[in-house]
Amino acid sequence: MADKKKITHKSKPVINYDNRVKLYEDGKYHWVYDLNLLKNPSVFIDVFKMLGMTIFIFGIILFLIQACSGNMSFKDMGFVLKITGLMAAIFAVLGILGYLLYAAMSGWTFSVHFIMDEKGVVHEEAPKAKKVAKWVGFLTAMVGLFSRKPGVVGSGMLGASHMSMSTDFAVVKKVKALRRMNTIMVNETFSKNRVYVTKEDFDFVYDYISSRCPKAKIK
Repeated sequence: MADKKKITHKSKPVINYDNRVKLYEDGKYHWVYDLNLLKNPSVFIDVFKMLGMTIFIFGIILFLIQACSGNMSFKDMGFVLKITGLMAAIFAVLGILGYLLYAAMSGWTFSVHFIMDEKGVVHEEAPKAKKVAKWVGFLTAMVGLFSRKPGVVGSGMLGASHMSMSTDFAVVKKVKALRRMNTIMVNETFSKNRVYVTKEDFDFVYDYISSRCPKAKIK
């Protein structure tokens, strides 16, 4: 019998990135940004954009149902608007409460890890943000199970998984600086990425991205 060789796996050292943009041994720039969920409204705006789109689609579907019935009148129009408005109010309240719950669970900050090189930029949830997102995702999934709504279960499980977003500089259509919010908008045709960076490194990151997006409109 051949002698068994003992195989040892060397674990990679854990690197603790900070909020300053630095070039690391992998040839990429890394930094972590702690987004204040009370002072910076970008996440809050995203939540209400999503809710607004949901309400809009709901209103259109309700309108089409009434129109296809063949008995569309001003009274029916008023009914559609009333129901849509009621749903909008309910969603708004739930959206605010949900946002405040998430913000409180995450310590009122959302930590994002950015990875940037010549080809593009990736943002992903920092470890402490992932833990909160997993709890929120599992809670959402449980609510879906008890309410027998598979769509809620699906969204909850997605929320519990690792969330990240990558942007390819070659297909970026627009780069816009929002200095007051320490934010650089890096938009593709069907995808919008927000790059958060401290004011000390803002100009470097903005110039780095702008110079590598040949098809983008720079603002």
